[in-house]
Amino acid sequence: MASTSIETAAVAKTSKGRSKPDRFAPNYWPFVIPALIVIAAVIVFPWVFTLWMSVNSWTLGQSQVFAGLDNYARLVVDTRFWDSLWHTVLYTTLSVVVPLFLGTLAALIFDAQFPLRGLIRGIFVMPMMATPVAIALVWTMMYHPQLGVLNYLLSFIGIGPQEWIYNQSSVIPSLVLVETWQWTPLIMLIVLGGLAAVPREPYESAEIDGANVWQKFRYLTLPMIAPFLMIAVIIRSIDAVKSFDIIYAMTQGGPGTASETINIYLYNTAFAYYDIGYGSAMAVVFFILIVLLSFVLMMLRQRVNWSDGEAR
Repeated sequence: MASTSIETAAVAKTSKGRSKPDRFAPNYWPFVIPALIVIAAVIVFPWVFTLWMSVNSWTLGQSQVFAGLDNYARLVVDTRFWDSLWHTVLYTTLSVVVPLFLGTLAALIFDAQFPLRGLIRGIFVMPMMATPVAIALVWTMMYHPQLGVLNYLLSFIGIGPQEWIYNQSSVIPSLVLVETWQWTPLIMLIVLGGLAAVPREPYESAEIDGANVWQKFRYLTLPMIAPFLMIAVIIRSIDAVKSFDIIYAMTQGGPGTASETINIYLYNTAFAYYDIGYGSAMAVVFFILIVLLSFVLMMLRQRVNWSDGEAR
């Protein structure tokens, strides 16, 4: 009987002790709610509103009319939209491949020991610190057919003046050159980080076995820095596919529509032609394409990790 009373008193004491913390437990919801409100206002509401506008026919100054999927059906037969999609794919591909190659080459060079390496590295990364609009204005002057410095330099090696961004066939490569100049240092820094993590023992064994420079790069360096290269591809792909400022500041999508990417066409449709409904449908389709691209890149990233783990 005494033991039962002691146990009952202990349980009551424990219950009483637990009820007090539960009653005065801190509530973190007041700190979470402002963040949820900001997310809803900045991300959720704009996308819900964009989806709603994409199923409506609305031009500024006119009444809004529900159109269902008419705007999406219009995209299917819009040759200008498909041209802008092709320009986006071409621009993105070149803006990833060329800086990736040159950035990897620069990283291999800067990984070696030579005098003033730190100073040259600092100078090399300076382009990525400049603002895109300032870069666009400087390169526009450099591309000028008569007064530009690039044609002046080409004249010294016997090459005639080029039209650069003023010719439909050369405008996208010229824009890619600007992207390459600005973002090759970023690729170089990422790959340098990978090279710094590479162990030196395999290279010593390869030298004993008589491997040349190419063989060491192909069978040692490249597999070990592959995850870093994939990170560089993901970052550059995301940045290039949404590129707007440099293209708009330099060409506005011209000459004609030769450099008009989806971003430029979407902007012109919604804010120059005031066709808000059609521009919203274009934004939804563009968002879906970006999600698909991100999914493919993430899958490739997982495969690189898996291969790296198997190699170990």
